[in-house]
Amino acid sequence: SAGLSESAGCAAGGARVLAVALAAALLLPASATARDAKAGGTDHGIFVEKVEGLSENFVMGADVSSVIALEQSGVVFRDAAGNARDVFETLADNGINSVRLRVWNRPFDESGKGFGGGNCDIDRAIEIGRRATNSGLWVLLDFHYSDFWADPAKQEAPRAWKDMSVDKKAKALYEYTKDSLERALKAGVDVRMVQIGNETVGAMCGEKNWIAIGKLMREGSRAVREVAKKRGRTIEIAVHFTNPEKDGEYERYARILKKQNVDYDIFASSWYPYWHGTPENLTKALLAASRVSGKKVMCAEVSYAYTYEDGDGFPNTISRETVFPRNWPITPQGQADVVREAIAAVAACGTAGVGVYYW
Repeated sequence: SAGLSESAGCAAGGARVLAVALAAALLLPASATARDAKAGGTDHGIFVEKVEGLSENFVMGADVSSVIALEQSGVVFRDAAGNARDVFETLADNGINSVRLRVWNRPFDESGKGFGGGNCDIDRAIEIGRRATNSGLWVLLDFHYSDFWADPAKQEAPRAWKDMSVDKKAKALYEYTKDSLERALKAGVDVRMVQIGNETVGAMCGEKNWIAIGKLMREGSRAVREVAKKRGRTIEIAVHFTNPEKDGEYERYARILKKQNVDYDIFASSWYPYWHGTPENLTKALLAASRVSGKKVMCAEVSYAYTYEDGDGFPNTISRETVFPRNWPITPQGQADVVREAIAAVAACGTAGVGVYYW
């Protein structure tokens, strides 16, 4: 474990960073970790069994979209020795090889006040992406195609696109994706993957039928392919879904994407064990999608709490009163075990399984 902590800020950020740092420990067998601790390393009392057979390119990723907002609020990230240190350096030194950055079109009101969640427009993503790149981490840009959160409960079009026809919206989406990606690459951000939409289970950018969604996805993919070709570089395209616990759904989405001629490389899933079933079920769902599509698969979002304590003055998503399967304790060890299970679930997909991002 990198032993990351933070002070004067949101403890929820510490929860995320802790689990991200723990991913590095998953590259070592528990016995080796214990030996290192006895040899003078920092023993945090957290041990996980090694996940066997991971390729050297397996993505050990973290979504760090809120890092600048956290730092601006007074958060200080520290290393295992308690010294203040740039979080990207610490992540890179402890097994993380990629970061995921969400991109909202215009996450500000008319007066310029940010909506929150890191206020992650493309300018903010580029700022974070350059820091990550300078520390040797490559970047996944996650386009929500909305001014704020896009998830199964809400897939609203950006305000500037709200009254557009599907055709005009598709053109705007193409131009926005192309311009944003070109700007990021020109700024020196090492973008190697682009996500077209976020948790697009039956809706995207205000559209709720798959003919329209397919059109939007195709235009986003076209923009990425054109920029990558122009730049002479490989940039993979991911599509993102959730609710792997629903039997047959990922196979259905894969068939829809094929019918709609959506061009992509990776079928990505969220997996929140509070709601989304077992690791074995995640593997089953991803394998079904890969079998139908012939594409690679990954876990684009996973997280788990390590404490019930309030760290930021806002209600916790998960509390002692929340009804959910408690297959792992709400402790640092429980959190580490969940990260390990997510990695193992994707690895169980064989060569199709390419990685995991902690959210």
